[in-house]
Amino acid sequence: MIGDYLILSVVLFCIGILGVISRRNVFTVFMSIELMLNAANLAFIAFSRLHESMDGHVLAMMVMAVAAAEAALALAVVILLHKHKSKLDTNVFSLLKG
Repeated sequence: MIGDYLILSVVLFCIGILGVISRRNVFTVFMSIELMLNAANLAFIAFSRLHESMDGHVLAMMVMAVAAAEAALALAVVILLHKHKSKLDTNVFSLLKG
């Protein structure tokens, strides 16, 4: 039964990786990163259920907190970059280099 959850987790993670690599829209990239984090959460909880402990649940809650903070900061950066460049292409992040 845990194998089904892990296969689903790997499929979701691979879809997230494809979204990060192939898309150029910033919002789609961030949604793909969130999908990858949720795939990791699914694997943590599946292993936690297998070992009958709460460690995976605690780790999943910590990952959710980090994902929420990442989403808030990313949204702020996207809004500022859109205000200056009026584009949501991933190439606008090269402005942050210099």
